Amino acid sequence: MKAKVIFVGAGPGDPELLTIGGYRAIEKADIIIYAGSLVNKEVLIHKKPDAEVHNSAYMDLNEIIAIMEKGISENKLIARVHTGDPSIYGAIGEQIRELKKRNIDYKIIPGVSSVFASAAALETELTLPEISQTVIITRPEGRTPKPKKESLTSLASHNVTMCIFLGIAMIDKVVEELKESYADNTPVAVVKKASWDDQLIIRGTLLDIAQKVKDADITKTGMIIVGDVLNPGDFKPSKLYDEHFKHEYRK
Repeated sequence: MKAKVIFVGAGPGDPELLTIGGYRAIEKADIIIYAGSLVNKEVLIHKKPDAEVHNSAYMDLNEIIAIMEKGISENKLIARVHTGDPSIYGAIGEQIRELKKRNIDYKIIPGVSSVFASAAALETELTLPEISQTVIITRPEGRTPKPKKESLTSLASHNVTMCIFLGIAMIDKVVEELKESYADNTPVAVVKKASWDDQLIIRGTLLDIAQKVKDADITKTGMIIVGDVLNPGDFKPSKLYDEHFKHEYRK
């Protein structure tokens, strides 16, 4: 496992949600670069005593790649630790592009996304039969632009379960755009720091969620989930366990 960069999904916060593969990568790494503004430091407690640790919150892309390149030249194993799953808003694409330019070997170990930790905290299934069979994972437009067809207004027209990252700081704008397609009484939940010890859940509707978020003084690190799956009432069970539904494993 030498001379390689391993991108590790550290999960949403709870160190027990780190995968076995992620645990082993951190345990064996000579160099660790972790997203210190979001990753729970407890996921690093099993690192080697002499491991070199860098907090990428204070670094730019060039600085991160320079550490990786130097480490590889010294035949070291590097764990690049991201919050949640690195494939969602993890900025690994640009890092991988630079590694490819330098012919540096890399591997990606997926992690538990805060989307799914939030669903677990809310004790809900995001895809209920005949209520919603689609989940949209997105974010509002901020300093990072979005394609026009991916605006919240456009995506909301599908009226499916929507999971919104990075929207707490502009909750009023998010709600106004959603209300163009969702009914005012559509259930909404905000989960702050899903799976952490200080996790906080706020429930409401599009009519009152913005004020509830402000009253709770939530300003960042919150997942917004919108849709009728949050308060479905009675719903039909899936075909999967229907006694009258036949498939290759059950006649």
